[in-house]
Formats: sequence, C-alpha cells, structure tokens
Amino acid sequence: MATDGPLHVNGSLTIPASDLTWKFGPSGGPGGQHANTANTRAELVFEIATSESLNTYQRDRLEQEFGPRLRIVADEFRSQTRNREAALERMADRLADALKPKRVRRATRPGRGAKERRLKAKRQRSEAKARRSKNWDD
Repeated sequence: MATDGPLHVNGSLTIPASDLTWKFGPSGGPGGQHANTANTRAELVFEIATSESLNTYQRDRLEQEFGPRLRIVADEFRSQTRNREAALERMADRLADALKPKRVRRATRPGRGAKERRLKAKRQRSEAKARRSKNWDD
C-alpha cells in the first residue's frame, strides 16, 4: 500500500492524501538507543466533519460511528514506513466496516424449549428458597 497517495477505502470512496494528517513521534516502551532517537510511531488523523471527499450519507454514517475525526496510531513496527502502512490499512478497514450497511435485527419469540428451561429454573429457585425458610408450624 502506497503511503503517499490517496487512500482507497472501497469502490465508492477514495480519500485524497490532502485530507489525511500525519504526526510522528517516538514509540513507547523499551528499545534502547534506536527507540529513543527514531520517530517511528505514526499517527494518522482524518477529519470526517470537514472532508469534501465524503457525500452526505457517508459523512453521517462515519460521524455516527467515530465522531468528527478518526485517529489511528501504529507503533508496532521498528520502521516508520511499516507503521505508516499499518495505519493506512487500519484506517481503510475501519472506514469500510463503518460504511457497510448494518443488518436489521428481527424480533423472534423464544422457543418452547427455552420457555420450559426458564420455568424449570424458576421452580428450582423457588423450591430452594422454600427449603431455607423456617418452619413456624411446629
């Protein structure tokens, strides 16, 4: 995946590189001299609210899912280039998943077996509580 060109999310959405903002810094954790001097951690920010590459439907879906901006951080590799590729890939996956239509849940009734199990469990709880009570009739 090229790190300097547009980001291809799916067949209907391509985000130009000008809409993406990069920030770099040192990765956290141990690593010796290399980790202390190299800015290998990559942070990719996409401003959903101000992007002109999105249509109204896409903007609404993405803002509903992520808010006004989407921020991806990658620092699992020792190379800035590989972290940039990982961030781009992760962003494309997150955007594509958010734009997929969600399946509508259809309400269903509980089956006969589920009802019987529920009632049996209620009876057992009731009997256990009844056994614990003191017998005042004696």
